[in-house]
Amino acid sequence: MKLSLKIAKALVQLINGESIPNSLAKSSLIDALVAENIIHRKGKHKKSLKLINEKGLHTFLANQLQITDVYSYISLKENPNATRAESTKITTDSKISNERAFKGFLVNSYTSITAELNNKQIIINPQKGSFIFIYDYESFKIPKEVTVVGVENTKNFSQINKQKYLFNKVNPLFISRYPQNQSKDFIKWMKSIPNNYMHFGDFDIAGIGIYINEYKKHLSEKASLFIPKNIKIDLKKGNRERYDKQRINFKVDDIQEPKVLDLIELIKKEKKGLDQEYYINTNSQR
Repeated sequence: MKLSLKIAKALVQLINGESIPNSLAKSSLIDALVAENIIHRKGKHKKSLKLINEKGLHTFLANQLQITDVYSYISLKENPNATRAESTKITTDSKISNERAFKGFLVNSYTSITAELNNKQIIINPQKGSFIFIYDYESFKIPKEVTVVGVENTKNFSQINKQKYLFNKVNPLFISRYPQNQSKDFIKWMKSIPNNYMHFGDFDIAGIGIYINEYKKHLSEKASLFIPKNIKIDLKKGNRERYDKQRINFKVDDIQEPKVLDLIELIKKEKKGLDQEYYINTNSQR
């Protein structure tokens, strides 16, 4: 993803509280922001865009594009004589590029998994407080019976051993969704192996949107959404405010998974959303 001058100016309009036509801001970056529930896209024929999470936008730009000030970024892009020193003040990359320091993704496990990397055996069993980064993912192979579990939030990923009780029916290998600019590598890897994918995220409209837009559409039948058996009880302890702020950014009619549709209806009924972090501190003996 790159931020063009045109889209940067459109973002400023949104930050200023304006609603703009979707046709004037078509880009993969805008699509990503919609998927993240940072921008809301509404309408069927004449679609429009509205910013619903300004803090989330600034965080996204800083984390994904290393842009810390969109206003200064625009000024820089409009100045053909800008120096690299000036550029560095605005971005963490003096060339204002989206070059990646690493390919690959983070993995974690609370049990030992014997895998293969570059035709050599590797044991996936990180010590507490550490993870394993798979760089040469093209040669990374895991046993067929292992279920790959994508974890949406970093806290859950780092404390996955406290959530063992949720996954006692599968042999899981956990993958971190962050950093998000590694997700294409992960999708490419998942498509190359026979293993199934299970998504573990927040139990709200935004979480379902991430599952549908980032994973299900690429992995099809291989992908499923993890839904706790006690979700009907747990969701009652969720957050009403986050429900009120979120908007559906996927086509419900296209969903073919009854359990996902049931979860959507349950969220609408309770008018609440539940952070997946809830399950870190929940009694595993329930």
